Amino acid sequence: MVTLLPDAARRALLPGEHVPRLPLPPVIVSNGEYTPPPQSRELRQYQALLTERADQAAPRHGETPDRWLASSIGMANAFAALNEVFTPHFSIADDEADDKDAADARRYALADQFVFDDQVHFLRDDADPVGFEPLTGLIEISADLLGLPHAGKFDIEQIKFAHFVKLIYLDSDTKVGLLSGAPSEGTPMLTNDQMAAARAAVNAVVGERRLLTHAVLGPGQDGWLDEIDRVHAELKPDGWKGYTVGEPFSSCDKRYRLDDEALMYPAYERMVKAGVRNVCIHKGLLPADADVLMPGAEPFAKVDDVGKAARDWPQLNFVIYHAGYRTIPQPTLAELERFEETGRIDWVSDLAAIPEQYGVSNVYADIGASFAFTVLTHPRLAAAMIGMLIKGLGESRVLWGTDSVWYGSPQWQIEAFRRLQMPADLIERFGFTGLGGEDGPLRRAILGENGAKLYNIDTADYQGDGVQAKHLDAIVARYRASGGMPDNTVHGYAPQPDA
Repeated sequence: MVTLLPDAARRALLPGEHVPRLPLPPVIVSNGEYTPPPQSRELRQYQALLTERADQAAPRHGETPDRWLASSIGMANAFAALNEVFTPHFSIADDEADDKDAADARRYALADQFVFDDQVHFLRDDADPVGFEPLTGLIEISADLLGLPHAGKFDIEQIKFAHFVKLIYLDSDTKVGLLSGAPSEGTPMLTNDQMAAARAAVNAVVGERRLLTHAVLGPGQDGWLDEIDRVHAELKPDGWKGYTVGEPFSSCDKRYRLDDEALMYPAYERMVKAGVRNVCIHKGLLPADADVLMPGAEPFAKVDDVGKAARDWPQLNFVIYHAGYRTIPQPTLAELERFEETGRIDWVSDLAAIPEQYGVSNVYADIGASFAFTVLTHPRLAAAMIGMLIKGLGESRVLWGTDSVWYGSPQWQIEAFRRLQMPADLIERFGFTGLGGEDGPLRRAILGENGAKLYNIDTADYQGDGVQAKHLDAIVARYRASGGMPDNTVHGYAPQPDA
């Protein structure tokens, strides 16, 4: 974890707000749970190509470069630039990168598509930048080390509630979000009660069910089973979130296995009794030097405890966040080369094998964060990960998540998933499924319909003339008609340019 890094390593990082504001980030941005690698050669090329395009094209459209980059045609050009840098992996219409009207037409033709984001975040309103170092780093990383004022240059409000609503609902096609948190015996980024209050606030304002919430598990903490009962009775959570590696922003030793019958099974019994069936667990995303930074954590970050728990508790759905991806890919081809040689991605392959090994159908993979960094580092690897999960778990058990707001507006990730193509040779070699059209059945399933089924949502309510679509969609329409658009800012950890 970044908060455990020595000073020298932390000096190699900077706030995401310093990253050039392109439609897709030109560096790997971390949500705070792993250390981002230096900018790759390919992403440097992407940044240079797109910046040059913006400088040349924006005046022709009567826009500033920043406004052009935030528009539909800027997004199309971002994928055109990535197709130049990598072997083409992203679909782009013939005139989309040159014709603003064509780009807008394609963008808004898909705006009604149901998108359910099962992993969104914001920072509690009363957070103190000084006392909240693990998360304020997302805005003011290592302020003392960088010689910056804690309350000056960076606006912590950008990762609080109001900006969260703008990024998720106004600047993207997300229709429903699932608010998540993390365990902490100190001051959490959001308490269970605060998440429930945010859910009530959003849904009351728009008059619709637009925000769902986790409650956070704290196995081993004092009174944690009583807290499960209290939360069920008072807050009515939509699901539970846990970290088997312990608290994500410390070297906490409260680690556990999902198949620990003495510790975890009483908790599952309470969930089943309360009718809450979705158990979402952070897995993978270890820093590259986890043995030093988080000694003893790796056995608890693996997915080898999922199968038995899922088999013993068929009443529950076990949703494995980040698809269990072990660590971030480095900017070299090593990660991709390992996949090409072995057909494996640690520990995604192990997760995908669980249904066959254990005879279960209640294991799901959320691709949050893992998709964000693989699609930028090696789009081919992102496609392989998706193909592997579909083949092993089934296309109805792969879920969409983005870990926003740390990555800024989730729209760039939505666009990347809509456009990503499955390489033909991967279909032939590994039996992976083609991803189909941007609004085809498989894309719709992963982007929203699979999550909707887990959380008892009728997608028709949020599309077309659906009852729940009207109020928020009208707000979004007014916002966009008045010129509202994302500013392409990201809020996570990023590497220094010369790191």
